[in-house]
Amino acid sequence: MLGVLNKMFDPNKRDLKRLEKIADKVEALSTEMEQLADEQLKAKTAELQDRVANGETLDDIQHEAFAVVREASRRVLGMYPFRVQLMGAAALHEGNIAEMKTGEGKTLTSTLSVYLNALEGKGVHVVTVNEYLASRDATEMSELFEFLGMNVGLNLNSLSKEEKREAYAADITYTTNNELGFDYLRDNMVLYEEHKVQRPLHYAVIDEVDSILIDEARTPLIISGQAAKSAELYRLANRFVMTMKKEDDYSYDESTKGVVLTEAGIEKAEKAFSIDNLFDLKHVTLNHAINQSLKAHASMHIDVDYVVQEGEVVIVDSFTGRLMKGRRYSDGLHQAIEAKEGLEVQNETMTLATITFQNFFRMYDKLSGMTGTAKTEEEEFRNIYNMNVIAIPTNRPIARDDRPDLIYSSMEGKYKAVAEDIRERHKKGQPVLVGTVAIETSEIISNFLKKYGIPHDVLNAKNHGREAEIILGAGQKGAVTIATNMAGRGTDIKLGEGVQDVGGLAVIGTERHESRRIDNQLRGRSGRQGDDGVTQFYLSLEDELMRRFGSEQMKGMMTKLGMDDTTPIQSKMVSRSVESAQKRVEGNNFDSRKRLLQYDDVLRQQREIIYKERNEILGSENIREVLEGMLTNVIARVVATHAPDETDKEWKLKGLEDFLGANLLPEGVITVAEMEGKSEEELNKLIHEAVIARYNEKEAEMSDERMREFEKVVLLRAIDSKWTDHIDAMDQLRHGIHLRAYGQTDPLRAYQSEGFAMFEEMVTSIENDASKYVMKAEIRNNLEREEVAKGQAVNPKEDGEKVTKKPVRRAVNIGRNDPCPCGSGKKYKNCHGKD
Repeated sequence: MLGVLNKMFDPNKRDLKRLEKIADKVEALSTEMEQLADEQLKAKTAELQDRVANGETLDDIQHEAFAVVREASRRVLGMYPFRVQLMGAAALHEGNIAEMKTGEGKTLTSTLSVYLNALEGKGVHVVTVNEYLASRDATEMSELFEFLGMNVGLNLNSLSKEEKREAYAADITYTTNNELGFDYLRDNMVLYEEHKVQRPLHYAVIDEVDSILIDEARTPLIISGQAAKSAELYRLANRFVMTMKKEDDYSYDESTKGVVLTEAGIEKAEKAFSIDNLFDLKHVTLNHAINQSLKAHASMHIDVDYVVQEGEVVIVDSFTGRLMKGRRYSDGLHQAIEAKEGLEVQNETMTLATITFQNFFRMYDKLSGMTGTAKTEEEEFRNIYNMNVIAIPTNRPIARDDRPDLIYSSMEGKYKAVAEDIRERHKKGQPVLVGTVAIETSEIISNFLKKYGIPHDVLNAKNHGREAEIILGAGQKGAVTIATNMAGRGTDIKLGEGVQDVGGLAVIGTERHESRRIDNQLRGRSGRQGDDGVTQFYLSLEDELMRRFGSEQMKGMMTKLGMDDTTPIQSKMVSRSVESAQKRVEGNNFDSRKRLLQYDDVLRQQREIIYKERNEILGSENIREVLEGMLTNVIARVVATHAPDETDKEWKLKGLEDFLGANLLPEGVITVAEMEGKSEEELNKLIHEAVIARYNEKEAEMSDERMREFEKVVLLRAIDSKWTDHIDAMDQLRHGIHLRAYGQTDPLRAYQSEGFAMFEEMVTSIENDASKYVMKAEIRNNLEREEVAKGQAVNPKEDGEKVTKKPVRRAVNIGRNDPCPCGSGKKYKNCHGKD
């Protein structure tokens, strides 16, 4: 009954009717476009751009734009998009996924939607799974776009910053998903706004969208780096702090757990580390390490705040007394405690920036995709990316023969049968593509074929250039190609001469993948554009998927019936049970990706706040107001911390005086005597006025321009330093949070609440650091922004192999506003300091 209802109310049919009406309107313009001369056709681009600029929507001009590209494609490429390709392009323009079978011309289909959306001038990204396909498509399609007056960029890993900026500035940019994500992360680590390479993310068409948004959704992109706060620095700070005396070198406030260096302590530190000024910006990390080490010794106690287990510091929850395994103190305090306890200091390298493809691609204003197989994952695309999957009909009816699965009792029997089938087909000259799930399987089949003396190629997706070349030849008469199921995606297998006479391309699957989508992808390699073809899957009861879902019963039944290893079962019932097993696995995988997204959303919200704040700082001329706001917050917090409470009815004015002298004002500017008898509001006002007066004095000591740059240096450094620490701490929390389930706590909820608390702590820490350095640091001639750590991209596709992509860092310390050393007479920032 449900099946009948589904057929009656099939949403795909409704979608296709709508898309057919659009295709009708495009086809109605074909004669008009044919009659235009080349120059008139080219002029259509400027005309359409003007209409968009004057208020017409892309939907208003869609039919005309599609008709222009269609005619230009016929003239430039010798290809005239079919009606179904017009429908596919319309689905892409709507921000949906066009499911088009292999060989139906997805690359050409995309050009119509890409051109239409590029008319807005905001940039369109065409995203592919590897650089070979990006280069191939950019080269082939740039002829068409350039004929129509649009420029095309190709974004590759090997490009310089300037070349990348140029590629992204183009109307249309071909790129890979990895490079897009890494460029986004790197852009949010730059020190000057002009160093960014990307424009705002507007519209993307993703080729092989299921591969990128589903198969790779669980793999985050990571830029890791060598942290400036190295393990050795914490060990040195620890050794120094062990020589310090309470009251003489530092003061400790028991009630607030606040530790601050005295004047004597600061001098002692400067002497011990042979430096002139501990508050110089270049000593930020040392100052921080000393302060955290002081805190570790003075306020953190073993077996109270933490315990040491198996060589690791484990935090004790102050409310419940439970051990919080997997959780680390942030901001370097954990490393300071490790040094104090004589343990190995962890985290010399740290995650500087990270994002999942799920969250990256959801930032586009509009997203669309193409693939031969997406319908089985429609729910996931709709729920996570807000994209519908529209199955576009084929241009010609499919003539391929998809045979029911053959099931053998053992793997050995299955492999022998596969090899025998290949031998028979090879004899008559039929080309064969063998799909395997694992590389080991491809080697087993290869060994059988060597015994039979059958020449063949083996593919394992390591060399994309060579891979495409082999796939292109896989349709020639007598060709035998063994490939992992995903190899050759994006490359058509065209049939050679005489192949139709011997039955077209034969596709043999050696086992079922846990995802039906991958099996369908393999099947789709045969029977393109109405060609003949045959597909056959060989299974065994020892296959992983069969073992997982009750193959024992079937094995027993085969034995009872006296069936041996040479006799297969060919049963639609078995095939259906395999498919239901695949559905269960797909469901489990969807749930795990959804769960991952829920975790990643916590960091996404935080990342958006920090990146927005950072971008505003980079783009602002004057951020004094931001810093004054931070100073106000710091003053209010510190006054409230030293106010009377239930346990102590007296103001802790000595602690407040020490804090002000160490962090915001020169010593002695505000004393205990001046603060006595004042209310909290009066104290806030007194301190605030003194701090602003000191700020004004600092500003009067130098030019306005230098002060503005100094503020940016201080604030960017505070944000970057604390943010990288925070990402690392969140990563540690994420890895250990599942243990909370043992205590009847929902790990996700715990991660959300603790992550939020850690973020608030980080914001407080940024305000404290920025306030301290803007008030206490001395400004020198070599004022220069610096990254807090060297970064390198970790490519998820390369099994952890690192691709070095370092942020820009100048070797010579020249101020941005100093004269350029080249002798031009210009300021450095306007000459050789532009990038």
